[in-house]
Amino acid sequence: MDEKEVSFLPKPKMPKVSCFRAICDRIPARLVLYFLSWSGFLVSFVMRNDINFALVAMVQDPSSNSTGSDHCASPSIVVSSTQDNFTTLKAVIKSSFYWCYVLSQVVGGVATQYFGTKCVFGWSQFLTAACSLLIPAAADVHYGAVILLRSVQGFASGLTWPAMYAIVGYWIPPVERSRFMSSFQGFSIGIGLTYPLCGFIIAHFGWREVFYTTGTIGMVWCIFWYLLAYNTPQEHPRITAEELEYIELNVSEDIKNGQGMRVPWRRIFTSMPVWAIGLTTFGRIWVHYTFIMSGPEYMQKIFCFDIQQNGLLSGAPFLCSYLSSVLFCYVADLLMDHKTLSLTNVRKLFTALSQIVPGVLVLLVGYLGYQIVTVLVLWFVAVTFITASYAGAMANIVDIAPNLAGPVLAFAQTIHMTASFLQPLVTGFMVTDSQNLTQWLHVFGVSSVVAISTYVIYQVFGTADIQSWNYPVADPEVTSSDDSAVIANQPMIKVVPGLKFDDDDDEEDN
Repeated sequence: MDEKEVSFLPKPKMPKVSCFRAICDRIPARLVLYFLSWSGFLVSFVMRNDINFALVAMVQDPSSNSTGSDHCASPSIVVSSTQDNFTTLKAVIKSSFYWCYVLSQVVGGVATQYFGTKCVFGWSQFLTAACSLLIPAAADVHYGAVILLRSVQGFASGLTWPAMYAIVGYWIPPVERSRFMSSFQGFSIGIGLTYPLCGFIIAHFGWREVFYTTGTIGMVWCIFWYLLAYNTPQEHPRITAEELEYIELNVSEDIKNGQGMRVPWRRIFTSMPVWAIGLTTFGRIWVHYTFIMSGPEYMQKIFCFDIQQNGLLSGAPFLCSYLSSVLFCYVADLLMDHKTLSLTNVRKLFTALSQIVPGVLVLLVGYLGYQIVTVLVLWFVAVTFITASYAGAMANIVDIAPNLAGPVLAFAQTIHMTASFLQPLVTGFMVTDSQNLTQWLHVFGVSSVVAISTYVIYQVFGTADIQSWNYPVADPEVTSSDDSAVIANQPMIKVVPGLKFDDDDDEEDN
């Protein structure tokens, strides 16, 4: 065949790469996961906290003759007996979300082990959004229907945290872990946006539109999650070969081999480091929810802010707390990268910042009374420092059990999220007159004691060492040859003390 004939042969077609695909390939899949996590918690907390503010307009105070302005929908929940019933109903509706939220933690950990983060996180968000859309109709029927929907929302939302924690070990190398944990602080943006958004919507359109708006946002987010989220890097169809290689080289082989492993619940339940995380974060949640759930009422009754001022001032600290969480997590990674402090001491330092500083400041807020400017500054600083926990005890969960972060978080959250419904109930019991400053001082005093005292437990028992029960254990029903093959692929098991295998020959080989 001569050159002339060759020139007539069809040229091989090169695959066409669209400009959009080329741009997408330049975006790391880990970065996409970061923003999915960030936005997911943002949306989750918008749907979680909308009712805390909307209740001001939903429930009619029996001491007031007002039924709403002309441009706002009138309250659907009317308490016609006493002020005590009014206060109790508000406390019950606020806390109803967290009854089932606590119960669903372990369910979320187990479900994630079987079905993966994409399925569990996605469906939990979908169900929460559906309930938000139904709340206005439920309020017209009976307040019991609202409590039921909030309980369902609580159960669904309780699945999200174990699900997202479970994915971190597979996707994020240890040197990036603290920074990735800042994505969980999307919930701070969610809280910060919820209050001013709700204040604006209620003032101009009525409280019903609050739930229609938040529910719709939740549904739209679910579409993006379905299209972009994957349980592991190996499943991702658009991840580049370079990024996949980087993840596989920097994520421990034990974590990859730990997918689908049996959960050693007894070992988790009896682990002091796990209990230390659960108990110390109980204190952080308590003081955090003092600001989240009691804050709007305190602003309204003590400082007499109108609903839009209330929304802006209640939400502003949470908007800025996301930036502080990124800073705290970045500093934590720097301290570890430069070996300034051990990983355990880094976790304890940032846990102390997240509980002792807010614990002291919340007490000062109570004593300062009507000094509005000073109180608002301390309020802002306290909420900002709470976010340091995501470079502290909350990140510590992945440190001690990267294979079992979902189940461990589920157990720890079962402990510490009891504070989320106990705090509003205790506040409702202590504050019978919401304009009584002395009663509010008692609320802030209790929050201070709980936050500081629970940190002491973490200081004594907290550690960042990987626990022995984190590693996959050979199945005794598998043959000796299969055991050898499994163990050979898990190099870190060789240095972990206390592991026992049924095949004695394998132990001798190790």
